[in-house]
Amino acid sequence: MSVAQNPLSIKVTLPREDAALLTIEGDLDIDTATELQHHVANQLHHGRRHFLLDVSSVPFMDSSGMNIILRVYQEVRQISGGVYVISPTAAVRRILDLTGVSLTVQTVESVEEALILMDAQRDAGQLDSEQPGESAE
Repeated sequence: MSVAQNPLSIKVTLPREDAALLTIEGDLDIDTATELQHHVANQLHHGRRHFLLDVSSVPFMDSSGMNIILRVYQEVRQISGGVYVISPTAAVRRILDLTGVSLTVQTVESVEEALILMDAQRDAGQLDSEQPGESAE
């Protein structure tokens, strides 16, 4: 059994009714990734479609953490949601870049930036879903 150097802490807040901000502190690895998965599943169960993952205090992430981010992304795409990785540390950004995850999942520098992108994507989605001659009500 390994002793965690940086035990995981996850704080969940709701900046909007359909969005959950998960502020993650500590290592996101094989020993701790399931905790993040449980928090996400709970928020999905409560109707959240957008996940803002603040990883600014995550000094280390392995493939387990990366896989959770990708799974969340795949799940919320099916319900027209989004995932935003906020302010990754250099080590986390490197993993996201090397694996190509940063090409799929949006990386932003702040919660405010994520919320702006969320609004822009929602508005673009509403426009794209309208048929010619129809208006959204």
